[in-house]
Amino acid sequence: MELLQLKYFQVAARMQHMTQAARSLHISQPALSKMIASLEAELGLKLFERERKSIRLNEHGKLFLHQVDIALQALEDGRLQLQDLGGSAFPAVTLDVRASSHLLPDLLADFRKDCPIADFHLLQHSATFEGAASFDLCLSDGAELPPGTTSVSLLEEEIFVAVPADHPLADRKHVGLKELRGESFITLPPGKSLRETTDAFCRLAGFTPRIRFESDDPAMVRGLIRAGQGVAFLPAITWGGSTGPDVVQLRLKESWCRRSIALSWPLERYLTHTAVAFRDFAVAYFARLAESHHQNFGRGEQSGGPGNA
Repeated sequence: MELLQLKYFQVAARMQHMTQAARSLHISQPALSKMIASLEAELGLKLFERERKSIRLNEHGKLFLHQVDIALQALEDGRLQLQDLGGSAFPAVTLDVRASSHLLPDLLADFRKDCPIADFHLLQHSATFEGAASFDLCLSDGAELPPGTTSVSLLEEEIFVAVPADHPLADRKHVGLKELRGESFITLPPGKSLRETTDAFCRLAGFTPRIRFESDDPAMVRGLIRAGQGVAFLPAITWGGSTGPDVVQLRLKESWCRRSIALSWPLERYLTHTAVAFRDFAVAYFARLAESHHQNFGRGEQSGGPGNA
């Protein structure tokens, strides 16, 4: 059994399409088919069910793929560990971003001041966790953690509702979710973790939010609120920043209207020194952020609530 056979099998098993797998491997489809057939002959078992235009892993194939993933990852981890010890590891970190944190650019920039050789591959379009982890670190909603990982909580933050300054609720310090039933909302697009969280808040209060605008740009959301186009749920810290005098942020009476952000990494994968350094930096960064927010918010409470914080 050759290492190349295992790598080719892994790609074919992931894609479950021989032609597409061959194209991604830069070999001919007949060559890939011959390699897979040779592997099956050596094992004495079929790994795929062949259909007219596709292939599908059978139960033997699924079992074998799991072991192949472990073996190939162990070899890759060994290579990385040796390179890390020798100081020649490629200083790139694959970061899967699933939590809507608009602090990420500042976080990355601040880290690269301490570690200017660090590079990042950012994964930002996956909606669900599928298969083996393809990242070094994952920034996600603490309510949904990637399987097969260990995690640390970076932050837990309140969620406010932001309204135009001339809104009938604007002079209140607190508002209940049920009072927002008739409002028009400005929200994140579907599939975003924060959108799922705030939609769930509304369902628990007995209504479905009426969506007027969808945007994942904090500046756009604030601008639409200022223009009187609706109200929005805003995380207190990660979407922090001045909203100006035309927007008022109100605390929700429901104390459970909060969200958490976590950082996860695969349990059985080697993390390079660069990835470990970024993980530790992120933990300290968010801790400072939370402390600063609580200090500023405390002053705001003494002077009459979050208001324009």
